[in-house]
Parts: sequence; C-alpha cells; structure tokens
Amino acid sequence: MTTFPFEINAREGKARTGVLKTPRGDIRTPAFMPVGTAGTVKALYMDQVKGAGADIILGNTYHLMLRPGAERVNRLGGLHKFAHWDGPMLTDSGGFQVWSLAQLRKMDADGVTFQSHIDGSTHRLDPARSIEIQADLLGADISMQLDECTNFPCTHEEAEESLELSLRWGERSLDAFGERDTQTLFGIIQGSNFADLRERSAKGVVSQGFGGIALGGLAVGEGHEQMCATIDMTVPHLPDAVPRYVMGVGKPIDLVESVARGIDMFDCVLPTRSGRHGQAWTWAGPVNVKNARFAEDLSPLDEAVDCPASRDYPRAYYHHLFRAGEYLGPMLLSWHNTAFFQALMQEIRASIAEGRFEALRAHLSEAWASTKSKPRTGEDTAS
Repeated sequence: MTTFPFEINAREGKARTGVLKTPRGDIRTPAFMPVGTAGTVKALYMDQVKGAGADIILGNTYHLMLRPGAERVNRLGGLHKFAHWDGPMLTDSGGFQVWSLAQLRKMDADGVTFQSHIDGSTHRLDPARSIEIQADLLGADISMQLDECTNFPCTHEEAEESLELSLRWGERSLDAFGERDTQTLFGIIQGSNFADLRERSAKGVVSQGFGGIALGGLAVGEGHEQMCATIDMTVPHLPDAVPRYVMGVGKPIDLVESVARGIDMFDCVLPTRSGRHGQAWTWAGPVNVKNARFAEDLSPLDEAVDCPASRDYPRAYYHHLFRAGEYLGPMLLSWHNTAFFQALMQEIRASIAEGRFEALRAHLSEAWASTKSKPRTGEDTAS
C-alpha cells in the first residue's frame, strides 16, 4: 500500500502540526479541506480558494458520477484539469451521500443500489466501482474506501453490523486500489458512539494498512459533546505516524476541539453553505449579516482575516446585498468564510508550533461556546 510521507513537526498535548507530502504538493496539518462537491467550491474561483490558504480540496464521488459522469470527467483530462485545481485533491467514496438517500437505496453484502436524486435513474456502487471512479477516472490523490455510514442514534447491534460490513468493504477497496506510486487510500472507522465498537473498528482498519485513517459516522446529528467523546474513545487505538481525518466536521469550535484530541484533517460544506445564507464566521463568533442592526454598520466582517472580502467591505454592504438578493452577497461571504477557516487552521498550526495552543483553545472555547451543536435527539445510546 503506497503511503505519502507524513512528518509531525511539533506537539502540544495531543495536538500536533506537520506536513503530509503528496506528489502534487504539501498539505500542512491540521488541514481544513474546502468541499468542491461537483468540481467547484460553491461561489468561488479556485484561485480564491488557493489564495485563502487551502492546500487541498475535496471532490464528491456520488455527485460527479451522476453529473457530468466520471467517465466524461476522465475523457476531459481528470478532475484536477476539469476543475482547474493543480494541488492535492481528496475524494469521498460516495457512501455518505448514498446513506442519506434513505428510501432510494438498497444495501446488500456486496454494495448498494440506489436511485439518482436528479432523475431517478438506477445506479450501483460497490468498493471496486468506488475506487475506479475516484482513483482511475477522477484521478484523486487521496481516495476513500467505500463504507456504510451508521445512523445516529442506532443500536449496538446495528452499529456492529455496519462496522463489520465496512471492514469487509475496506479489504475489497484495498484489493481494487492495488499498488500506485502517486495515489493513496484512506480507511474509515465506524462503530457509532459505542466505545467497544470504535476500538474494534479502529484496530481492524489499522491492521488493513491504509495510507490514512478517517473517523466516520460523525456529523450525523450526535452533537458537539458526543463528537468529542467519540474521538476520545477512538484516537488511542490509532498509530501516531498515520494522518487522522474526521469527516464532515465542522464548526470552528469542532475543529479546535478535534485538533486538541489529535486530529489532522477535516472537511465540511459549512463555510460556503453559511456564506449562501448570510452567516459570517469570525474570531468573535458567527454574524448574521441580514440582521437589521448591521444596516448602517461600517465595520468590516473581520479585519484580522487577510482577505478582501473580510476587510474591505462593511457589514452594511453585506446587509444590503442579502436584503436585495444580489448574487455578490453569497459570493463575497463564501470567500470570507473560506478565508476565515484557513486563517483558523494557520493560527492553530502556529500556536502548536509555539506552545500556545491550549491558551488559544481556552480563548476560542469561550468566544464560541454558544455555537456548540446539540444532539438531534436527547436519546443516548452510548454504552
């Protein structure tokens, strides 16, 4: 199994900063990956994404296989060329999106058959096909094994069945991936919020020998505290020398607390999704620019962020753009949020290197305490 060199340069507690070296460029860790679902980070040029400080972006297997089609992307030169991104790219396996289809999918031991949310057409995704799409057709630098995402909450038995299926699919994903000189494959841990199952899944995935390890089954409604508890019960079973990735996370407070627990990589649609709905993320907390109190506010969104959208446009202008329904509002706000998330990661990396991460963590935990998400339900299924 080909792995990319991963150097850890500094630590503070469990937090660590380093570099994951890929043939297309270095990824500074901890790293936040902007999500380019359909080959685009919504509302942004790739030059803006790179200028904001992103080393790597994420592409979506499910969406690209349906439209424009993975084979077409390949004929057009692969996803890097198609999307005009020359840096490293990670693709998800499609498993999360298929899981979210609920009534439109049918699982079996070998894969999943599902109906397109676009036109209702029937498609099949199994470990080999997922790898073919990601590594061969799209040309991802980092591919993900196909897994079954577990519902939250769920029973111990349901979580156990899911993790066993994911382990089997992990082996099949590795077989399909084979040996490659310029690409690698990450495995995915499941087990919901059950400590014994997370340990079992982690040990199984580690033994399979992936180039990186992701914690799946998070950002599915468990809330901030349970997310942290699940990371706590999983990380002790992971090797130190392999990059650790929490999928689909999340809010700035989630990133800080995950880094404190030894996580290296993240992705989430939040920066651009918030940007499209009028929410700006700042060092002082989230700001809803549609609020009437900003109608005559001449202060910038956050002048501490080195981005034109953050420092050069007053909040009053953002308020006007969103009230008027102008396209420029979501474009500028998505740019700001993307830059803010990268500024956060840069500050986290610097604070670890300089031995002040815990002080930063304490400060941000206080500033962002109100943003901690609650569980979707009060039911607690943890053992």
